[in-house]
Amino acid sequence: MQPVSGAPILVLGHGASGSAATMAPHVAGLRARGIDARAIDLPKGRAERAVPRFAALLAGGLAADGSGITAGLRLAIGGHSFGGRVASLAAADACEAGRPPLALVLLSYPLHPPGRPDEWDARTAHWPRLTCPVILLSGTSDPFARPALLQRAVAERLPTAELIAYPRLGHGLAAMLDDVLDRAAALVLRAAAATRSTNGAASGRPGGTS
Repeated sequence: MQPVSGAPILVLGHGASGSAATMAPHVAGLRARGIDARAIDLPKGRAERAVPRFAALLAGGLAADGSGITAGLRLAIGGHSFGGRVASLAAADACEAGRPPLALVLLSYPLHPPGRPDEWDARTAHWPRLTCPVILLSGTSDPFARPALLQRAVAERLPTAELIAYPRLGHGLAAMLDDVLDRAAALVLRAAAATRSTNGAASGRPGGTS
């Protein structure tokens, strides 16, 4: 099922061991929910090395499929694990530059490596720079994100974000994918509606664009 014309775009990154193809269920599910979802291949290695891929999208560069995205079009971005961390770093830079993404969707955010919870501080140092709507969806048994630490990080550094915790789920969220996609799509659609409302008010026409 293809999204309707004019649907908000959400570009997703994959986990460290995955590829754009591994995000196919997410893309299909989001498209069925009215989101123009796309997946992007990211370079392997350090998250910082992959940030330019998302940064180019936010600056109006190439789309995930190699085609152009209209310059100035606000996109929502996000991803699973590594892909979400990369997206959050790029989003923080874009927010600081005054051109925030439409929204940020973080699936199983890798708060710290397994067994090394002290690294949560470094992996969330950029969070206070995020000014766009953010949703985090995580399993309470995820070895990459101790629940108490994730709650603390959100409360201290991203207090306006929406945090959804799934009991007994680990680093993968496949068992609750329908709910995950429902919530992610709802956030993106709300953000898009708010943007249209703001633009309409600025132009003096309800629902219009400036």
